[in-house]
Amino acid sequence: MPRSRANGNFIDKTSSIVANILLRIIPTTSGEKKAFTYYRDGMLAQSEGNYAEALQNYYEAMRLEIDPYDRSYILYNIGLIHTSNGEHTKALEYYFRALERNPFLPQAFNNMAVICHYRGEQAILQGDSEIAEAWFDQAAEYWKQAIALTPGNYIEAQNWLKITKRFEFE
Repeated sequence: MPRSRANGNFIDKTSSIVANILLRIIPTTSGEKKAFTYYRDGMLAQSEGNYAEALQNYYEAMRLEIDPYDRSYILYNIGLIHTSNGEHTKALEYYFRALERNPFLPQAFNNMAVICHYRGEQAILQGDSEIAEAWFDQAAEYWKQAIALTPGNYIEAQNWLKITKRFEFE
């Protein structure tokens, strides 16, 4: 039984019922429907912290999904899992791949910036201020891209950019 049918939460069940109805009435191929089911099951597993199961579902969704826009969200979610697991290099790879398919994902730019900022902080702790500055500069570039896409979001990043004089806002 697919995971989405096994969940006992009323809201999740309701969402699954609505999603199943939409899958029946929206004209899509059976491959696209299967891909969406795996994607939905992956999101559910991810929300419950079952990352291995989520990754299995996302990889299966990637195998079936052909639409670049939909694939970008699958790749983004795989990146989130790798970020949560502390696998930052893998996470960056998946965020890049997501942005190749959909350059309008401010959350991917933000997450990349957060990873770069973290790496800058780690470099400071190791006493390497030159490497730290390079990571901070890269974080600034990603945050600028995220902010350009969604100007009202990422207020903390905007403040950091102002404080560090990496970006001036009007």
